Amino acid sequence: MADHSTTGYAIEQLNGDFGFYLKTAETLVSRCSPYQTIEVCNTPQFGRLLRIDGCFMTSEKDEFFYHEPMAHLPALAHEHPERVLIIGGGDGGMAEEVLKHPSVARVVLAELDPVVIQVCKEWLPTIHRGAFEDPRLEIRVGDGKALIEASRGEWDLIILDLTDPFGPAQALYTAEFYQACRRALRPGGLMSLHLQSPIHRPRTLGRIVASLKTAFPLVRPALGYVPLYGTLWAFGIASDGTHDPAALDAATVDARIAQRGLTHLQLYNGATHQGLLALPGFVQEMLQAPAIPITLAQDLDEIIDPDTLPPLSLHSSGHHSPT
Repeated sequence: MADHSTTGYAIEQLNGDFGFYLKTAETLVSRCSPYQTIEVCNTPQFGRLLRIDGCFMTSEKDEFFYHEPMAHLPALAHEHPERVLIIGGGDGGMAEEVLKHPSVARVVLAELDPVVIQVCKEWLPTIHRGAFEDPRLEIRVGDGKALIEASRGEWDLIILDLTDPFGPAQALYTAEFYQACRRALRPGGLMSLHLQSPIHRPRTLGRIVASLKTAFPLVRPALGYVPLYGTLWAFGIASDGTHDPAALDAATVDARIAQRGLTHLQLYNGATHQGLLALPGFVQEMLQAPAIPITLAQDLDEIIDPDTLPPLSLHSSGHHSPT
């Protein structure tokens, strides 16, 4: 259902102490599924953007800050990725990046909420760029966790393009789930995911990394700025150690980009590959601090930082983000 009304300002609270706002020109569509509320807004700064339950997900003008690192850091580290599983990613942007690699013969996109796919297909074509029509892409609507747990040695790449660790996504941030992901990968396979922000959720970031280390011998955090998220954002690449993105120098990355004919890359190249993996001292210190892995045996709400978000009390003419 289209709204087309002027919405003023959309506010997203990042933690109990800070957040940011965007001016919105109109809400193009707003739909409620059994799982969440999905909106596409038009904004002067970012063009069309996707919001889920009031949280900014992706936008036309900045999607590459998020999609390119998560797709190409693992895909370029692998010499010949063929089979790729994306959990989440209903906007199609991650699939579009992965499908640029000519060796990729099959991509399965497992999205829990079909309404996300329907809305993004129609309203965000400049993000998915026709990826939903690629014959190599298979859409599976349903529980990505169950799909992972049923897989054994099947995937060269697994990309967890998830919402934040709240609600339905919480169980996909546990040590047990990451161990299932390890079993689902082929020998030499890699997994990528986002790790939250070292600025406003440092404790959550540390616990996710600790959870990954229970399953994978090699965990490489990476760091980049995502404008729509208003902060530095962390990514992670995990593997059995056969393929290590940190082992690739800039010249090798650029050579593989050329060999594979990758085009329309706005962020990722050999130099930024190295830059993404170069962690500043405060993040290194943060990740060296003791952290308890997240397990199914505990209350998953405990993974949220101590400064858990209170109910939003700000007022504006726009939408409020409950985050």
